[in-house]
Amino acid sequence: MSTAAVLLLLSAGSSAQDLRLATTTSTENSGLLRAILPRFEAKYPFKVRVIAVGTGKALKLGENGDADVLLVHAPAAELAFMHANHGVDRRKVMHNDFILVGPPDDPGGVRGATDVVAAFRSIAEKKAKFISRGDNSGTDQMEKSYWPLAGVAPEGKPWYVSSGMGMGEVLTMAAELRAYTLTDRGTFAAYRAKGGLQIVVAGDARMFNPYSVIAVNPAKYPDINYRGATAFSDWITSPEGQQAIAAFKIEGEQLFFPDAPAP
Repeated sequence: MSTAAVLLLLSAGSSAQDLRLATTTSTENSGLLRAILPRFEAKYPFKVRVIAVGTGKALKLGENGDADVLLVHAPAAELAFMHANHGVDRRKVMHNDFILVGPPDDPGGVRGATDVVAAFRSIAEKKAKFISRGDNSGTDQMEKSYWPLAGVAPEGKPWYVSSGMGMGEVLTMAAELRAYTLTDRGTFAAYRAKGGLQIVVAGDARMFNPYSVIAVNPAKYPDINYRGATAFSDWITSPEGQQAIAAFKIEGEQLFFPDAPAP
């Protein structure tokens, strides 16, 4: 009998068990999880409790056994997590892309560029205000990878603000301060109408943004909901889960693109 069939049998006449999903703010702020999780919960006996934090914090929750499954987007940090045996069964789920957004008057002179590193260098040279997540999220880690390539050390500069906040709050702050920030396309689509920021740089291959699902290692934490974590990993990488991801759109724009290999 398949895993799905077993779980469906177990769900009959039983209350749903909590499944702790630690994930990035982008999957929550964009609205993706609100769109797809009801389909998973309708099929399996688990109630997903979303913990939306930066990827760095999500991985730490997994490392400490405070989450059952992770949906994250920082490949280097994910590989370190796996090599330390904190997680098992890492799978590709989807991708979107990072974009650089800024005020309409474009004080950094970067609008239309396709070289993100050159754009970061121009922002620094012109001392245009930049808001950083500053929270070790996947977005923050990607941003921090661009500055050394641009030959810039922005920390401590008056034009560079490390906020320690989530993506939605950072977009609001950038709009208020007429500043630039790096964001994932999904969250920006959800917040675009609120602040007047515009996409100024997109399309660089270095702005590719892949997401993976990882179950927390049950050998380290026997009390985690590993059965639920496996069910979630199976579902989100299944044709049904992948179709649900592809179908999620904001104002007709598809924001996440399935990556799981065909069965």
